[in-house]
Amino acid sequence: MSKHDLLIIGAGLAGLRAAVEGVRQGLNVAVITKVHPVRSHSNAAQGGINAALTDRGDDWRDHALATIKGSDYLADQDAVEVMCREAGEAIIELENMGVIFSRDDDGKLGTRAFGGQKKARTYFVGAITGSALLHVLYEQSVKYDLHIYEEWFVTKLIKQDGKIAGAIAFDIKTGQMELITAKAVVLATGGAGRVFEPSTNALICTGDGLSLAMQVGAPLMDTEMIQYHPTTLAGNGILLSEAARGYGAYLINSEGDRFMEKYAPDYMELASRDVVSRAEQTEIDEGRGVDGCVYLDLRHLGKKFIEERLGYLQEVALEFRGIDLSESPIPIKPGMHYIMGGIKTDLNGATNIPGLYAAGECANVSVHGANRLGANSLLDTIVFGRRAAVNSVEYIKSFSSLEVDERELSKEKSRIQNILDRPRGMRSAELRNKMGATMTKGIGVWRDKDSIIEAMAKMKDLRGQLPNVYIENKGKVFNTDLVSYLELEFMVDVAESICHGADKRLESRGAHFRTDMKSRNDADWLKHTLVQFADEELNTTTSDVTITDWQPTERVY
Repeated sequence: MSKHDLLIIGAGLAGLRAAVEGVRQGLNVAVITKVHPVRSHSNAAQGGINAALTDRGDDWRDHALATIKGSDYLADQDAVEVMCREAGEAIIELENMGVIFSRDDDGKLGTRAFGGQKKARTYFVGAITGSALLHVLYEQSVKYDLHIYEEWFVTKLIKQDGKIAGAIAFDIKTGQMELITAKAVVLATGGAGRVFEPSTNALICTGDGLSLAMQVGAPLMDTEMIQYHPTTLAGNGILLSEAARGYGAYLINSEGDRFMEKYAPDYMELASRDVVSRAEQTEIDEGRGVDGCVYLDLRHLGKKFIEERLGYLQEVALEFRGIDLSESPIPIKPGMHYIMGGIKTDLNGATNIPGLYAAGECANVSVHGANRLGANSLLDTIVFGRRAAVNSVEYIKSFSSLEVDERELSKEKSRIQNILDRPRGMRSAELRNKMGATMTKGIGVWRDKDSIIEAMAKMKDLRGQLPNVYIENKGKVFNTDLVSYLELEFMVDVAESICHGADKRLESRGAHFRTDMKSRNDADWLKHTLVQFADEELNTTTSDVTITDWQPTERVY
């Protein structure tokens, strides 16, 4: 049995930022991750990180208002205020740690425009911002000699006397299962993109932390809010960064029309992501697309500019489509990209379960509401990853010692062995594919009561088939067959919660657009949805949205 003060599950930006802060606070910290830390999905973030720096003539309140408007007024405004106020300091701290941000011609930190904001306040490192931040935070973890359980898979959180007491996990390399005790746990496991197919998310994004939290009684909030990114590459779903539109790329239909003028005449291609995705889907549905796509057009930017500023996009276009972006537009379509919903937390990352915290995409402190602005995701991970660790300190120090019933380990070992001992049946990949296709069809850019109910029924049926899944590999070393099945169990929990949230919300707001209820309804639905297990069934309730200075108005771009 290993013992720690603070156990962080996940080694992306939220997890490593929490870990670094925990060590600075004098805690015995460990991170557990199912992949090498720099292979975490934060590595894939391209565009940048938002902040309003006062010495650049910017105001955090303007950033806050853009975020709240982008959220379609579902974000909790006190949380948005915290994030936007702390953003500038977070950017400078990252630079001091060693992040080499791109600079302008005057040698100052360079910015570019991202959707839903009039001010260019997105700081970036070429097209690899997430990777740059992640590598620097990993360097910090090496500097602090952080204990990392690398390539370990968490199967269960331990709850004792109503409080979190650690987790059970196995070493993927050896199959060794261990009870790891901790006075507090931070879930930083990222999103759940692979509940949908296709998705821009890595194959590791399977909603592990969301399910783990649900299983110990924590609610998920606003699960129905699924972001479809407007520019994913036709055929494989690779993300073409919003930076292209920030630099002036156009969206055009089959007739060559720059159609965003109809949908968002003020912001055009830089309207919020949900607005742009719906505009694209409308053009496609009404027959002005090409093979289910519209086009991203960069030709007017010129070859030199594209290769200097958007070189990665040029590489992707040439490698996967044989297209030179300076000569031809490229076909794109909306693709599932991000979950705004997640584990409900307070401003400090604390859940309703003592000792359990969450940060990053798996959490919902409620800064994104019904739609996240581009480049606010990295900011969310850094600000609230740090806050979760800082605010766990007082709780952790309230313990003199922590004793855990070791029989929990033997029970979990028996559960896993029973899975391995099943007779022949279906494979987990079959159910994963069914789930992904069903969720994309039922909880897509458009949805209605019938599509939601059908998806919910299929998810319930899929849950019933889980005991029939067969694990062909009976070994202990790198049993990815077993890992895939356990991820599927997590994903089913998340998929069902998404369906329940979508069914509960009787309006259209942000990314949740119901064709049978096309209007936002603030009178009845300026509310969060909450989904949690009660007597092994999912129960859905609501809670109020926190409003501070910005009253909801019509959302126009």
